[in-house]
Amino acid sequence: MNSISSEKSSNLHGEIMVPGDKSISHRSVILGSLVVGRIEITNLLESEDVLATVNALRSLGVKINELKDKWEVFGQGIGSFFGSNYILNMGNSGTGARLLMGLVAGSDVEATFIGDESLSKRPMKRIILPLAQTGAMIKDPEKNNLPVTIRGNKIPLPIEYKSPVSSAQIKSSILLCGLSSTGKTTVIEPSLSRDHTEKLLKYLGANVETTQLKNKSWKITVEGLPNLHPLNIDVPSDPSSAAFPIVSAIITPNSNVKVKNVCVNKLRIGLFETLIEMGANIKFSNRR
Repeated sequence: MNSISSEKSSNLHGEIMVPGDKSISHRSVILGSLVVGRIEITNLLESEDVLATVNALRSLGVKINELKDKWEVFGQGIGSFFGSNYILNMGNSGTGARLLMGLVAGSDVEATFIGDESLSKRPMKRIILPLAQTGAMIKDPEKNNLPVTIRGNKIPLPIEYKSPVSSAQIKSSILLCGLSSTGKTTVIEPSLSRDHTEKLLKYLGANVETTQLKNKSWKITVEGLPNLHPLNIDVPSDPSSAAFPIVSAIITPNSNVKVKNVCVNKLRIGLFETLIEMGANIKFSNRR
């Protein structure tokens, strides 16, 4: 019988690089499919969830290759998906399912989203209702769980949607759909959720505006039909994964650990800021 034993360490020293950020990995391959041309993605998180998104995009006709130390995506342009009877198995990936629903809703394509037992119990109505406002045809729009069948609208209506909750998945799904609109698509949320989608869209050349309103809510607007540039993406390492060696070093005397290439988005470093407030010696270097 195999067994694992653990003993207290006297100190921890060294440099490491943890895997790529999951949220940014999903968005990198999705937005890569919308440029016209080829992009390279390095440090992509090769987890089951991200690979489910990769395989779903491949099913829709996107050419994605895994190379030795990077991935390449051959984008076909915004709103380029077409056809019907696609079955997209998203496994346990809630992020992949919800974001790709927005992508399908903004294209002349019909697809059915399915998932494993766990994903099939997660709520989807919060995504379905705003996408239906764009003109997408959704079978049984009051349904809250997978499977969900969406017939996209080639030129979706630009909408302004006031989300009852702050959710990066809701926001991103609506913005992705709005990319193929001829107008401006707006999401208003009570507080600012993760903004990876907005930052990546700006990086690729889209016109995205984020402003705080007088009532302290946030307004995020994307202008439709941007010319997205085929720029390479280096996925930063996941701060959630970085938390483990960092906390280990903090609670182990005489330790000095450096975690390289960590995402320091201000909406993702709450743990590190809290640890510093508690007295931990954490320093950030080479911010960019």
